Amino acid sequence: MNDWQDIAARIAEASGTPFSPKAPQSIGGGCINSAIVLEDGNTRWFVKLNRAALLPMFEAERDGLSAMAETGSIRVPRPLCTGVSGSQAFIAMEYIPLGGRSAAVRAGAELAAMHRAASDRFGWHRDNTIGSTPQPNDRSADWVEFWRRHRLGFQLDLAARNGHRGRLSERGARLMEKLPALIDHAPMPSLLHGDLWGGNIGTAADGAPVIFDPACYYGDREADIAMTELFGGFGAPFYDAYNGAWPLEPGYRTRRTLYNLYHILNHLNLFGGGYRSQAETMIDRLLAEVG
Repeated sequence: MNDWQDIAARIAEASGTPFSPKAPQSIGGGCINSAIVLEDGNTRWFVKLNRAALLPMFEAERDGLSAMAETGSIRVPRPLCTGVSGSQAFIAMEYIPLGGRSAAVRAGAELAAMHRAASDRFGWHRDNTIGSTPQPNDRSADWVEFWRRHRLGFQLDLAARNGHRGRLSERGARLMEKLPALIDHAPMPSLLHGDLWGGNIGTAADGAPVIFDPACYYGDREADIAMTELFGGFGAPFYDAYNGAWPLEPGYRTRRTLYNLYHILNHLNLFGGGYRSQAETMIDRLLAEVG
């Protein structure tokens, strides 16, 4: 039995419905995973694949998709099952054809609704990944401490291990000391997508906005909104709708830089190149805010 036939059998078992697909259709899975669609003429499932050792990454994705789906707000692909077949780990989930017209207004309002799903602590019940980088999520009642230890501190330590020391480490350490002055509000622990850039949102054929490929945890909702602005932004109708449903607090523009620094450091650790200069510029800008 081929791996995809074994996966089809797992899908049939998990769904409780017979499923005998034809040969899989290979589609783009991004820079981390490969992806296929399995279809039997009645039902289609989207399946992501990677090395067997990375099963925990898919299990964390399953938990994130489930948590977002349970809010009944913005649409996500509902996960069905995870497992290992041969040498490959997999996650099977609902297949949602994308390509509908932009639904920016609806997406903004529905993301605000998702962010109202709250916990009593920041973090998540398990670690996950941001891209292919580990993302620790030990729970904490203190958002500043969570961001210091598990976001900026983690990435700065990783950057140092990757050879990015000197000014980046020195200025980064100073920034870590100044976090209480920069995070000067009291956010509630909102359910976050965690990796919400333009490549992880689309529109279904029926006009519903869809978000996917999460790196979920409970945190300041501004961290999600900040990332939407990192690579070009989602457009004024999206932000107007979000703020109409739940306005952002004063000081967001400064915190946006702080929260996006995490992702730029992650890009430095993944890809190197010019991201170091960008990270240092962001750190300098933040330190100038607090003197």
